[in-house]
This record gives sequence, C-alpha cells and structure tokens, in this order.
Amino acid sequence: MFSGKTEELIRRLKRALIAKQRIEIFKPVIDRRYHQENVVSHDERSIRSTPVSFSNDILLPAGNCQVIGIDEAQFFDVDIVTVCVTMANKGKRVIVAGLDLDYTAKPFGAIPQLLAVSEYVTKLQSICVICGNLASFTFRKTNDQQKIKVGATESYEPRCRHCFVNGMLKSEKS
Repeated sequence: MFSGKTEELIRRLKRALIAKQRIEIFKPVIDRRYHQENVVSHDERSIRSTPVSFSNDILLPAGNCQVIGIDEAQFFDVDIVTVCVTMANKGKRVIVAGLDLDYTAKPFGAIPQLLAVSEYVTKLQSICVICGNLASFTFRKTNDQQKIKVGATESYEPRCRHCFVNGMLKSEKS
C-alpha cells in the first residue's frame, strides 16, 4: 500500500486518453474509500471508472475499448485472470493494479496467477513508516482478522521486511 499503484494506473490511462485510445476503467464495488465510482489515488488524483461486483462483469463493457484499466485487482474473484487473458488475446492492452501480498505477507487473491501470465510487471515499493527503508509489506494496525478489509492510513501502513516482522511479533504477544 501507498506505493503509487493507483497513481501509476491513472497516469498510464490518462496517457492512453491523450493518444485518443478508447479506454475503460474498472474497480471492485467494495472499494468506496474515496469515491463510490471513481478510481482515486491516496494523493487525490482520480479518473472515472465502472465499479463491478464480479470480474466477468468487465468483459461486456470493455468490448470496444483498446485499453482496459483494473484497480484493486486483489479484491476480484479468481476469474480475473481469465478475464484479463481473454481481453489481452483480443489485442487489448490490460493494465492492472493490485497488492501482491495481504496483511499477513501471504499471496493475495489471484494476483500470483495474474503475475504469471503477464508480459510486463512493475512492482512498486513504498517507504517504511518506521525506518524509512523501501517497503514491500502492508502492516495492519488493527486487530481485525478478516482477510479483506478495505482501508487506508487508519488501518494500514507500509513497512520494510524487518519492521513488518517485528510488528507482527509484537502483535502476536498482545
């Protein structure tokens, strides 16, 4: 979290718009942190999107588009992989943003399978809020145990491996 994934997605999609390409952006309907419909980055950049409940709901509205953007892909069902491959096989450029690890540092949703079939992957890192090193882990600040919990700075913070592990050990003792 907080590495600029959504910001980069928005940047790439706006460049496609400048190139006069037909685009469509999707996000999971459960992500209402900043706006019910728009994809919004933590620094408040936004772009219009279509919230969907299931990944298969992407195929029909993406039909005549050249570039497809998908935000928070980790929240979609496992069919997101088939949906992305189907669109890519039809010649569409598919740009996906999502977390590869959950708050327990385990692979998140269908992201590992999506990474495996992707031609190009950019892994962004944040900055650890504890020590300032590069951060690849999302530390949940609450004791909530549910796998999917949509949140921002009130619930999560980026951490490097060392600070993440130390935080998890302290949480286990509490």
